[in-house]
Amino acid sequence: MEIAPQRAIELNSISRSGNTAYSRALGRLKAMAIATHTRVHTQNVGLIEYRAGIALQNELHQKILTEGAPSTLLLLEHPSVYTAGRRTAPEDRPSNGVPVIDVDRGGKITWHGPGQLVGYPIVKLREPTKVVDFVRALERALIASLNQFGIEAIQICENSGVWIEDELGKRKIAAIGIRVAKGIVTHGFALNVNPDLTFFEQIIPCGIPDVVTTSMSKELNREISVGEVLPIVAFEMEKEFEKVIA
Repeated sequence: MEIAPQRAIELNSISRSGNTAYSRALGRLKAMAIATHTRVHTQNVGLIEYRAGIALQNELHQKILTEGAPSTLLLLEHPSVYTAGRRTAPEDRPSNGVPVIDVDRGGKITWHGPGQLVGYPIVKLREPTKVVDFVRALERALIASLNQFGIEAIQICENSGVWIEDELGKRKIAAIGIRVAKGIVTHGFALNVNPDLTFFEQIIPCGIPDVVTTSMSKELNREISVGEVLPIVAFEMEKEFEKVIA
């Protein structure tokens, strides 16, 4: 896939005075888009502060809702941060000095940071009540992406996300947590490419006790970059989204 100037979403009218991180993100969005032939517009945002990423999601959500803007997949990384979903209990919060931000998605607490590919599918669903079906579509796209790197991953019906299970046990390589409001998705998935996994040791990831968290780099026993993985994930996500977006 090539990087091409963005064509479809006009962001010139968006402004956030005083929010330099948000402004930088918008500048990257206006300059960069992954050129594809689907109805989903995929944006390679780069590294962005978590709160700026939330603001960007909300802006796109509103544009899709009120202006008929196209469904958009944001692909990015965040600086180190814990995000606490609606079911996070006080005792779930870490005390290691890393920021903890409360969010309006489902689930409990997780970590985001460099080396983790985060995807926010701001997409309008054809059948908004079928939220679980959309989660399964995200899982299928991530599994297909991992397969291209020689990693065999699976879905587990009772637990969202993407897992690896073999003679070494069960390990989680990708997390999923979404919100659907007025038929449009926000939040999304996080695929561990080559992050510092020690940050997960400070929490119970996604509220699942004794979960072992892994990464592509650890499973492959070699260095791998987010840049290598991003176009593959974009391609597989777009294929799945074509089946479910309005």
